[in-house]
Amino acid sequence: MTTGEIIKNDIYPVREGDTFRYLLDRMAEYKVSQLPVVKGHAYIGLVMEDDLLEHAGDMNLKAVAVKHVPKPIFVFENQHIYDALRLFHVYGLDILPVVDEQQQYKGVISLKNMTDYLAENLVSDEQGGIIVLEIGNRDNSMSHIAQIVESDNTQILSSSVRSFPDSTRLELTLKLNRTDISSIIASFLRHDYIVKAIYNDKRGYDSTHDRYEQLMKYLDL
Repeated sequence: MTTGEIIKNDIYPVREGDTFRYLLDRMAEYKVSQLPVVKGHAYIGLVMEDDLLEHAGDMNLKAVAVKHVPKPIFVFENQHIYDALRLFHVYGLDILPVVDEQQQYKGVISLKNMTDYLAENLVSDEQGGIIVLEIGNRDNSMSHIAQIVESDNTQILSSSVRSFPDSTRLELTLKLNRTDISSIIASFLRHDYIVKAIYNDKRGYDSTHDRYEQLMKYLDL
């Protein structure tokens, strides 16, 4: 899953000599707050709407060099989409420029494009139960977790891990390929996993008793 697989070219780059008004008009047209700036085929940087608005007094000029404005934010076309997702989050982007190894501009990834791709490829449309486990950061053995699931003739369709600041605990979310997951939940509990939440279990598994037992076990430590 590389960024080159999801490049779009429906948002056209701008040039160093384009006016601020032109750049803002294109942002309004594309409904984005950033635009890629190129010189020939070379990628120069990403121009931000907020940076342009700081120079509102220059709007009457016919041409304004914006080479001091673009930020060198980009992703290579052979990078994993997780790298792109991180940049979207860190910089609060609507679009992310993609370049080749010579930093020649190839196109952009839009935030919508990214979320659509993740939804299609990482989150299966197949119905299934969801289990959220709380584990220690040194107990994150996916092989053991997968073994528990697969021993019950079930497959993991997707998984994700969430960490918390100033904590050694992790939250592991598993989507499985069946909705009757009560026996799998029981297996996790037998192996001393903390089942934090359960979704889409067609049997309506009631974990109240198990949660109480886990609390009592914790208080006895």
